[in-house]
Amino acid sequence: MGLYDRYLATRLRFSDATLPAVVAVVLTERDLLEQGAYATLEDCFEWAFEFGAEQVVVYVSVLDEGVVGTLRAELERVDAPRTVAVRGPDDDRRADAPILVSIGLGGKHEFATAVRNLAGEVEAGELAPEKIDEADIERELVFPVDPDLVIKTGAERLSDFMIWQSVYSELYFTDVNWRDFRRREYLRALRDYQSRQRRFGR
Repeated sequence: MGLYDRYLATRLRFSDATLPAVVAVVLTERDLLEQGAYATLEDCFEWAFEFGAEQVVVYVSVLDEGVVGTLRAELERVDAPRTVAVRGPDDDRRADAPILVSIGLGGKHEFATAVRNLAGEVEAGELAPEKIDEADIERELVFPVDPDLVIKTGAERLSDFMIWQSVYSELYFTDVNWRDFRRREYLRALRDYQSRQRRFGR
């Protein structure tokens, strides 16, 4: 670890500001095709839990659905410090684990599925339309977490990422590409998070 990395780590640990409990990282399929991409992901998991995260969410944006199977197999083999739950575009099962990975399962699709499930409950007489609230929608989402911090490398674009869950998240964009994402970049994201005053839409 370099001197600058140690400096950042010390500032984070001795700061009175809170650290994010739920950290999300937004990637693309091209990011994961780069050499060393999965090793960086394993490192990122370690950094997150080292600095207080309780959950890590990874969203992989996919243009070519033909690569989903390969990506899923690779992601299920990563050497992670906590249990990993991986969901693909055709997998609408609710997932709750310390590490959640979504491959091409877009926020629009997830939200539409939740609405469809609620409509089914209304049709079956199990739920009155006027009684539907935020909690009902959230219990139908595949990923039942609200990220405190969302990190996007390489560009200022989130794709179709957790539309409902990330509405009050703090967003951190870095020009560094995933292949060059290192510990100091992660620590810089945490420092930026600590400098913000969260308003949760207020």
